Amino acid sequence: MRSSLTKPGNKYTKKGNSLTQQLRNSLGRPLTVKFLTRAFAMALTANVLLAMVVAFLAFHKSESAKNHPPARKTYRLYQDMGQPVEERVKDLLSRMTLAEKIGQMTQTERSVTNHTNIRDFGIGSILSGGGSGPVENATVLQWGNMTNYFQKAAMNTRLAIPLIYGIDAVHGNNNIYGATIFPHNVGLGCTRDPELVERIGSATALECRATGIQYAFAPCIAVCRDPRWGRCYESYSEDPEIVRDMTSLIDGLQGRAPAGWDGPYVEDSDKVAACAKHFVGDGGTTRGLNGNNTQVSYRELVNIHMKAYKDAVRKGVATVMASYSSWNGVKMHANKFLLTRVLKKELGFKGFIISDYMGIDLITDPPGANYTYSVYAGIHAGLDMIMVPFAYEQFIGNLTQMVKSGAIPMSRINDAVTRILRVKFQMGLFESPYSDTKLVKTVGQESHRELSREAVRKSLVLLKNGKTPLTPLLPLNRNAKRILVTGSHASNIGLQCGGWTIKWQGKSGDITPGTTVLEGIQQAVSPDTEVVYAEKPGKGLFENLGFDYAIVVVGEPPYAETHGDNLNLTIPLNGPHAITHTCRRVRCVVVLMSGRPLVVAPLLHQMDALVAAWLPGTEAGLGIADVLFGSYDFTGKLARTWFRSVDQLPMNVGDKHYHPLFPFGYGLTMGLNNSRYIVLLVVLFLHM
Repeated sequence: MRSSLTKPGNKYTKKGNSLTQQLRNSLGRPLTVKFLTRAFAMALTANVLLAMVVAFLAFHKSESAKNHPPARKTYRLYQDMGQPVEERVKDLLSRMTLAEKIGQMTQTERSVTNHTNIRDFGIGSILSGGGSGPVENATVLQWGNMTNYFQKAAMNTRLAIPLIYGIDAVHGNNNIYGATIFPHNVGLGCTRDPELVERIGSATALECRATGIQYAFAPCIAVCRDPRWGRCYESYSEDPEIVRDMTSLIDGLQGRAPAGWDGPYVEDSDKVAACAKHFVGDGGTTRGLNGNNTQVSYRELVNIHMKAYKDAVRKGVATVMASYSSWNGVKMHANKFLLTRVLKKELGFKGFIISDYMGIDLITDPPGANYTYSVYAGIHAGLDMIMVPFAYEQFIGNLTQMVKSGAIPMSRINDAVTRILRVKFQMGLFESPYSDTKLVKTVGQESHRELSREAVRKSLVLLKNGKTPLTPLLPLNRNAKRILVTGSHASNIGLQCGGWTIKWQGKSGDITPGTTVLEGIQQAVSPDTEVVYAEKPGKGLFENLGFDYAIVVVGEPPYAETHGDNLNLTIPLNGPHAITHTCRRVRCVVVLMSGRPLVVAPLLHQMDALVAAWLPGTEAGLGIADVLFGSYDFTGKLARTWFRSVDQLPMNVGDKHYHPLFPFGYGLTMGLNNSRYIVLLVVLFLHM
């Protein structure tokens, strides 16, 4: 911009020149000594006045600072990790609006969650439903980036309350490509080894935390009383005492609570919040139908289905999930007597109760017919966090209106939020909300895979070995000239892992890294042994090949929940054909992979040996080969009764009319400690 000019006489000068120049311009003549003296005096006076003004202003500012100190950041007691958890909870709760409280009670699905609705609704928790991930076969870092993205949004809200991110890590962090997949609970129950199960929990916690996930929806401590139930493989046993023992998974996932601990306990940022599920009676429904009615007395409910929950609460389990099922006609999600009076008051549970996936919708028949009532019934009964997972605006709107109208008292909301915050504070989420990149290497690491291999070995149950005691087939000869490996499950990672693996319902094929049974056999036998593989054995396969023996690996396809309900329990996927076609031509061992006992009685006479391998996970190949070829003996014992016919179901140990094919606790050994030879001598002596 051009300067503003003035015209004194014949010279142009800029406004704002020095005081001397201004005097000269105004007089229009040269300055004398007198004028210079006067000018100096004027300048000095002006400077003194200016100095006085500056000094006055500085003094005034100093006094003002004393009386009005600068605003400091507001002290928030709840952000002080040195304070007791209950004091932090109380302080934070007192600062929260109704909207923020209801936000904490809301769990949304990853696919509908973003920065905007976390900010606008104060969402307190997110889950990945089965198979829901950032991208197909996402890496650990991609999972971590996703969970951090959500967490950052939560930490930027007014009160900076971190999210708790949940996932169905039911046999390892099984949604994650490349994670270690352990045997399902149906097999782990056969190990009778709580310490092994605790170690599996510790490994699973690490592989969860590596992805930024701090909450595992495990363990399932249902007592499956009917194998027709599609979730029976998620149950450790039909015996409540074995299920109680296996609550050791909680110690692994969360860390061992100190003696006398009262409340939820998560040891440190290498551990996750566990979830005992599904409260209560889900394993005893009529005909084994998922979510059906459990018709038993309260005494039976307590003595069979509730025993393990007492142990879970004592171990400091952080959360409990309500069951889809009903008890004597009352939906569990709406059962105030069991959720509030029994679980919270009598058992002393101080963590939070979470609904199952869209669980409140199922309170009405048909589901969602009266959503407002479902919200009311679920919250009134004692649910603290609702796994919505999609209709979060509808849920939040309905609950807000009910609180404002007085239908749901504020005390119920405060109880729910107190429990949620208690878990978040106790597990250190406010201090460590993000994924830990140092743990990335733990996902699928060798030590975890070796642990899974050990679990496979210990879970296998030998049901038959030899058509007579004098003609055992196992252990197999690893130096045989030629052997056959056949069957639908012999070379299929997805089938050997079962449901809840990468996808909700599981999936056939090479869905994640692992070792198939075929690969395990190929590694176990002599380099001179020829291994012939044929998924489906045809007639020509046996002509002039002279197999020493065959290994037939068959079983169920993957399934989860209601999709697995099955009233006939026959071996699917042409399994009977593979058994019959092979075993009548060559000595055979059948390895059966299933989530429960299946119908084998009509086929048993054809087999030389039968092994129940359950759903052994990614390390099945090496674990099974370890035992088949005699590096280890069989140690597994049936944790559930093996029926003769489905007409006998439900049938459990202790029942009046108990006539199984293989009883509870049954399991042979190969006698690698020479005890087999003692048995043979006894048999020979008796025939003399």
